[in-house]
Amino acid sequence: MRQVIDQAAAWQNAGIRFAMATVVRTWGSSPHGPGASMLVSEDGRIVGSVSGGCVEAAVCAIAEEVLAGGPATVECWGVGDEDAFAVGLTCGGTIEVLIREVGPEVPLRRIAADLAAGVPVALVTPADGGGALAVGGGRTTGSLGDPGADRAAALAAEGMLGRAANGFVTSGNATGDGKGCAPQCRLLVQSFAPRPQLLIFGAAEFARPLAGIGAALGHRVTVCDARPAFAAAERFPDADEVVTDRPDRWFRTHQDAVDASTAVCVLTHEPRFDVPVLGLALRSRAGYVGAMGSRRTHEDRLVRLRAAGTTEAELDRLRSPVGLDLGGRGPEETAVSIMAEIIAVRRGGSGLPLTLRTGPVHTL
Repeated sequence: MRQVIDQAAAWQNAGIRFAMATVVRTWGSSPHGPGASMLVSEDGRIVGSVSGGCVEAAVCAIAEEVLAGGPATVECWGVGDEDAFAVGLTCGGTIEVLIREVGPEVPLRRIAADLAAGVPVALVTPADGGGALAVGGGRTTGSLGDPGADRAAALAAEGMLGRAANGFVTSGNATGDGKGCAPQCRLLVQSFAPRPQLLIFGAAEFARPLAGIGAALGHRVTVCDARPAFAAAERFPDADEVVTDRPDRWFRTHQDAVDASTAVCVLTHEPRFDVPVLGLALRSRAGYVGAMGSRRTHEDRLVRLRAAGTTEAELDRLRSPVGLDLGGRGPEETAVSIMAEIIAVRRGGSGLPLTLRTGPVHTL
């Protein structure tokens, strides 16, 4: 998608008209997932792919109709359709593709600039055309033509961007009545961001539901433990990666991939494992670093971390004991409290009950 967006921005700057085809849903086996896009210029040039070559010719034909003045359209190709066989989609899957013209109102320059700077950003466009928004980093660029619709769309896009998700989402109010409510609108959200990482060190029983909830919320989950009996892949079916290694050694090898969206959870309860990796994590770019243990364990851990050279400013970043106070018990409820704190830190939430707050429920 980086190549596609850069080319789209270049064509837009040059005043070249073009259509963009984007995969919005898939079923079964498909070459590309939601968000994959392809450009078709008015002079016949093609960039990107939606199906690895299976339906590109059919997409080009529809794109030409759109550029000739036709409306934005959603097309579906699957192995059970005669049209799918005609264009060669015989892989067993089904794809749904939105094809629309991308006009000068789409803030492609901002998206390309954010991508170049490594800043996550989402492109939001209505399914039937009509404006566009770039959303990310707490700001929006562009408009859907109505301030209320812009706010509703931005909130919906922020949620999708936080999970690095792509596809259609419905925003606004079904009737459009009520103070500050925007009419309901079907939007395509394209997220340009890697999945946030959840790094779990210590494959104890509490790590199992944490990995599952983290994966359900769109994280790329890594579980690492130096003990082979604990670091067994079958114990963590939702994790993307289960590693047998010393936590500090694994972290040092992979710390270049750690960024502000990364959450680090240390659940080992053993100073020989948790102190070295916590020292590294607190000096890294990780946006969240938490450690499990009692308050007594926490105080002992602070002494050990200071002795290892961790500064007070770095220690101020440590969330320990880990999690929000939900009054929960057991691994599953503890996992909920940990993920709740990760979300609050990432989104800037207070962690307070909404009944104790005033003003909008959602803020950008």
